[in-house]
Amino acid sequence: MVDPTNPDSKAASRDGLVVAALGGLVAATVLLGALLPGSAEHRPVSTAEPSGDRACLEWSDGCRVCQRLPEGPACSLPGIACTPEVPRCLRRADG
Repeated sequence: MVDPTNPDSKAASRDGLVVAALGGLVAATVLLGALLPGSAEHRPVSTAEPSGDRACLEWSDGCRVCQRLPEGPACSLPGIACTPEVPRCLRRADG
């Protein structure tokens, strides 16, 4: 309860409103980022192997490095200003 004769009471009330407003803003930003299409999580990730080479265990397009795992291909995240090249094999199963 705000006591109109106590200036500290008004300051505490104002601080509480500021904290609540900032908390709401953060929550709204996170929610929008998770729900809006076009965010990084919703974009398809290319895991194209070099020329469909099934013996290639690790490959790169110059932006990301991918490895063949039992669960399927796993790739690193690309740099922000990377231009992908033709994928090339970095490590093969036969040596």
